[in-house]
Amino acid sequence: MAMTDDQKITDNLKYLKLLSSQYPTIQSASSEIINLEAILDLPKGTEHFMSDLHGEHEAFTHILHNASGVIREKIDAVYGHTVEASKRALLATLIYYPEQKLSEIKQKNRDLNEWYRITLHRLIEVCRLVTSKYPRSKVRRALPAGFAHIIDELLHTDYDQHNKEEYYDRIITTIIAIERADAFIIALCGLIKELAVARLHIVGDIFDRGPRADIIMDCLLDHHCVDIQWGNHDVVWMGAAAGSGACIANVLNTTLQYNNLDFLENGYGINLRKLIAFAQEVYGDCACFAPKLMSYIAYDPKDSELVTKLHKAIAIIQFKLEGQLIQKHPEYEMEHRLLLHKIDYAAKTVEIDGETYALRDVDFPTVDPADPYVLSEGEEELMEHLKLSFMQSERLQQHVKFLYAKGGMYKCYNSNLLFHGCIPLNEDGSFYTYRVDGKSYSGKAFLDYAQLLARQAYFSPEGSAERENGKDFLWYLWSGPYSPSFGRYKMATFEKYLVEDPKSCIEAKNPYYAYIGSAETCKKILSEFGLDPETSHIVNGHVPVKTKDGENPVKADGRLIVIDGGFCRAYQPTTGIAGYTLIYNSHGLRLVSHEAFSSTEKAILENRDILSTSTIFETVQVRRKIADTDAGKKIISATEDLKLLLAAYRRGYIKEKNDVREYRLIDIDNLL
Repeated sequence: MAMTDDQKITDNLKYLKLLSSQYPTIQSASSEIINLEAILDLPKGTEHFMSDLHGEHEAFTHILHNASGVIREKIDAVYGHTVEASKRALLATLIYYPEQKLSEIKQKNRDLNEWYRITLHRLIEVCRLVTSKYPRSKVRRALPAGFAHIIDELLHTDYDQHNKEEYYDRIITTIIAIERADAFIIALCGLIKELAVARLHIVGDIFDRGPRADIIMDCLLDHHCVDIQWGNHDVVWMGAAAGSGACIANVLNTTLQYNNLDFLENGYGINLRKLIAFAQEVYGDCACFAPKLMSYIAYDPKDSELVTKLHKAIAIIQFKLEGQLIQKHPEYEMEHRLLLHKIDYAAKTVEIDGETYALRDVDFPTVDPADPYVLSEGEEELMEHLKLSFMQSERLQQHVKFLYAKGGMYKCYNSNLLFHGCIPLNEDGSFYTYRVDGKSYSGKAFLDYAQLLARQAYFSPEGSAERENGKDFLWYLWSGPYSPSFGRYKMATFEKYLVEDPKSCIEAKNPYYAYIGSAETCKKILSEFGLDPETSHIVNGHVPVKTKDGENPVKADGRLIVIDGGFCRAYQPTTGIAGYTLIYNSHGLRLVSHEAFSSTEKAILENRDILSTSTIFETVQVRRKIADTDAGKKIISATEDLKLLLAAYRRGYIKEKNDVREYRLIDIDNLL
């Protein structure tokens, strides 16, 4: 039997009395109910998904600015039939890079008054369209300080109201006359970019390979609404920031492999002097550790020679520290990666997975064949110095704290399951079970456990068992055979540098990747995470989609979308494109493939956008509203609470008060 209102009020009276302190009158509760009910009928906000950024800050920044073509669509929607294409392209570039574009325009033109007038009117019209999805309170909260009142007035201009036509025109004229047009344009462009996308999802791998992951992190820090699903290239940096020696060695190894010292030294202020001195003193022949020379970066041969020595020095330390962790944690099931003790120095061979392979190099002066995984005295001293440098880098610590605050192993949001790597499976397609300390974890529980240990690595007290175990597990998440963020049997770093036979470098994938083409497997995973398997989707990154070979990023009858399409320039020859992004708006899901980005300079000077191809692969017959989203569920719940409070007032359970104050049961503006 359904409960009566009186029963509901009685059961929740303590809570309702607390709620009444925030809504002390029938009028205040009624007003909020009206407001919340109206918000439910607004269109769903646009979500923007990006993955595998790998330090490519210029391409990332541009796609962030253009919202994968969303802003250009808004411009075309307003001016597609009235303004020529070249002027629409200029307007788009102005919105993406207002400060830089204004500087260029002012150098070319002396009399800008008419241009200012036209441009301000056009920006206001685009801004009006972009803000139309939001309640006015949300827009007001986003308005830039200093211009909030003026922009609010202009956004609600009605030129048919003759009494105000001159008023609106005088606002524009005065902005130009008092030389505030530049600042006003910059403010409008920022507002358009902020409200064009309600939420940004980064599906892992912000770090490594590309030139400046730190710049990407700065952009994310400033973003109004973002969440991050950790990739293995993120967790290894989290481990390095927490002081894990194995993680520090790995991030240095990857950075040196791509000859990216500028990122370490200028981005995060990592002091490499001791590493340089150590490598130059200890190592001579290091040819097989030469860095990858990317065609788009200029190199000094002397720098490459030094980096080669640094690379070998840190790689040997990495192999030792990883060996120590494998011996310490039998639950990792990684004994097959203990390789240093399997080297035959006389024969110049190594045994890997039962097979013997020739080695390119066995000149390892710091390796004791009798105890190969122990660090030399010099290596111990060097690692203590590097740990201190990583842990005292203020900018790195700020970025990693943000990764923890906004990130996790996965996210369920608006009927989509987001994760970077995989949900580890067995060969038969069942969920893999990770066993430790007499407990078992599989599926969602394994990712929850991994997330818990990742947080303990950074937030547990220094020196505690929880912190040490967490730091070790962050390394496992980087390269473990059943790591949800890695998803391969091994990371063949040793083989790629030292083994002659290329077949030793094959990194077998977790069975997950063989099963993700199956709709049944995807439905099973969605159900495991509490989502409707018939209507929900998995959004995945990590493994580049080889578009040039005909691979389709949409799999399992549309249940799974892979959005790693080669953002990283080092992967673009393999993928054939420069990345995928995903847009989810009130009309449905749209996958966007991008061509390579030339440079920010060309984008500004030539109004050159990234060439993108948009594929709509799922549309909805009825436009999605806020009521259909996770935010809508929270609003509906809050509305029901307020309706019950209203009933309590009217039935005499709670008295009205006079101390009316402004408060909201939930923070609607942030929620949207």
